Amino acid sequence: MAALAEFERDLLRERVRSGVAAAQERGARFGRQAGVRVKADRYTARVMKLRAEGSSYRQIARDLGLSKNTVMEIVQRHC
Repeated sequence: MAALAEFERDLLRERVRSGVAAAQERGARFGRQAGVRVKADRYTARVMKLRAEGSSYRQIARDLGLSKNTVMEIVQRHC
């Protein structure tokens, strides 16, 4: 029984891999897509202004209702 299950699993794995390869040949992209950061782009000017004034990442995040990591990402992208 186990040998039959293993054989079926191998067939499934092979079909999935061939399907993925065919999709990639057609131009499909897999994984997380690089996209627009709508929320981050909306706050960029305010974050950079507060950072230039000497505010900390945590303070900026608290004031604008963002996460500290979002604030850090905005600053890193614009420096």
